Amino acid sequence: MDQNKAHELTLKEFENIFNRLYDSLCLFANKYVNDLNLSEDIVQNVFIKVWEDKVFFHDKDKIVGFLYTAVKNKSLDFLRSKYAKYVKAYSLEDLETLQTENYFISEAIILETSDIIERTIKSLPNKCAEVMRLSIENYANKEIAKKMNISVYTVKEYKKIAYQELRKTLGYLRIK
Repeated sequence: MDQNKAHELTLKEFENIFNRLYDSLCLFANKYVNDLNLSEDIVQNVFIKVWEDKVFFHDKDKIVGFLYTAVKNKSLDFLRSKYAKYVKAYSLEDLETLQTENYFISEAIILETSDIIERTIKSLPNKCAEVMRLSIENYANKEIAKKMNISVYTVKEYKKIAYQELRKTLGYLRIK
């Protein structure tokens, strides 16, 4: 894509981005406002504004960062509002922490990585995915085997398959 040419999102591109990021952005906003319904409103308002204003992007790869930043800013705007100050008591120190770049980056990375892991688990065969979900819930291999009526060896094999897929998907995160 030509870096100097602005790109307006098509309806299909917009829908794909919305469907892929909506849940993660809601969880991200919730880290700031601690109210899931309000978080959904904030994210919806950001998407509406982007669509209505026909926001142009010079680099399609920067859309995700733009949306996370917009959600962060809208969340902080809410926290600074008179309503939020009246309803919820945030200390000046809390607001300063929420505004830091480190907080923003760490929360965005956690949510994006969680989303990638979830999509990878969904792509696994059903039994393999079920083993991984139980494992994530801190079930031991023996407990998983008993719960699913399979052998411990089978549990280990399913985990091996899942870990191989996760390594492929998350391999770019390795620190060298």
